[in-house]
Amino acid sequence: MGSAFVLMLREGLEAALIVAIVLAYLKRLGRDEAFRSVWLGTGAAVLISVAVGGGIFALLGELEGKAEAITEGVIAFSATAVLTWMIFWMARQARFIKGELQAKVDAAVAAGSAIGLAGIAFVSVLREGLESALFLVSTTVGDRSSFGGLMGALLGIAGAAGIGYLVYRGSRKVNLRVFFRVTGVLIILFAAGLLAKGIHEFQEVGFLATAGEHLWDVGRIALLNPDRSMLGEFLHGLFGWSPDPSFEMVLLYALYLVPIGTLFLVQTRKMPALKKAPAEAQVHTA
Repeated sequence: MGSAFVLMLREGLEAALIVAIVLAYLKRLGRDEAFRSVWLGTGAAVLISVAVGGGIFALLGELEGKAEAITEGVIAFSATAVLTWMIFWMARQARFIKGELQAKVDAAVAAGSAIGLAGIAFVSVLREGLESALFLVSTTVGDRSSFGGLMGALLGIAGAAGIGYLVYRGSRKVNLRVFFRVTGVLIILFAAGLLAKGIHEFQEVGFLATAGEHLWDVGRIALLNPDRSMLGEFLHGLFGWSPDPSFEMVLLYALYLVPIGTLFLVQTRKMPALKKAPAEAQVHTA
């Protein structure tokens, strides 16, 4: 539940920010009648994302044995790669998003294109939606509680929608730089856990050898066992905690977490506030 909440809060807010920025700019232009096009594009992107995520989840539910383990491992590795790319892309591009979106809205309004406005929301939200579908599948497939993951996802979406509304209303109480930095750290921890999960799945089917099947085993301690306590399940879902990891799982976890986490903290230490993109970037993206 915890991992699904954080992921959907983060991904949902990125989508909500895009919609909020576009709507706020249209309102400033006095083009409230164009809101409908933006919402149609947003709705279409959400429906497609839900359909794709549901289809993948249903397909994986039919897999068993070795095929299931291999697929779960591939999804875990893929989600780790996409998550890593996402947090660094956002850290680099956040300052220009507002200006780029406004430039695209200007072009669509100038052309009188309702489809163009719908397309801005559709493409941007669909990208976030498909990423979210992949991440949610990676957290719920083979998990102990799909219902808990669903509830976490819904709470995350609700939180993202609330923050997006505050941004649309022009609230200055939302410190987006702190939000993206904190959630970025949590996502890096989650991605490290996904990497370890992928290693575990591949070792189960014999694709990877191990120098130590269990580096430690604290499964008898109920509080730390994901099968026996809420704390253990929370740590497992959000941070990839395992009571009996292999040597390679711990090694790859550390080799990912330390350099990626350090690089992210250094890169976002003085992350600038969202601002309008320079004229050259606006012309290029229009």
